[in-house]
Amino acid sequence: MFGNSKKAPAAAPPTLNGKPETVIGANTSFIGTLKSDGNIRIDGSVEGDVEVLGNLIIGETGRVIANVKAQNVHVSGAVKGEITAVEQLEISPTGKIWGDITTAALHIEPGGLFRGQSAMSTNIDEPLLLEAPRPARATE
Repeated sequence: MFGNSKKAPAAAPPTLNGKPETVIGANTSFIGTLKSDGNIRIDGSVEGDVEVLGNLIIGETGRVIANVKAQNVHVSGAVKGEITAVEQLEISPTGKIWGDITTAALHIEPGGLFRGQSAMSTNIDEPLLLEAPRPARATE
């Protein structure tokens, strides 16, 4: 309307409610241990360890080489390292992960890349129906 032809920035994924308290901008690089009790968005590059009690969003320009632990993780950029998402890990069509992941719920959209091993974490006991069958006894 006022000659603004800029494209609106992509909104945070609906599954990750809450505004990020900390933003690592696209022109910023960080090396070391990054810890937060709130939510973080990474659009720049981070190397080291990332520990977030809230949610972590890695934007399309975000590049992370780190061991990551957060409540929920949404990846639109690139991550190399181990990821532990307590609740959910989501990989968007532009997202790429090289490394092992542990999460309770995993969602990979078409186009998203994941190369590594995954482990599902849960507090639910394994149902008895999934036990191995017992050998039949011979009748005498």
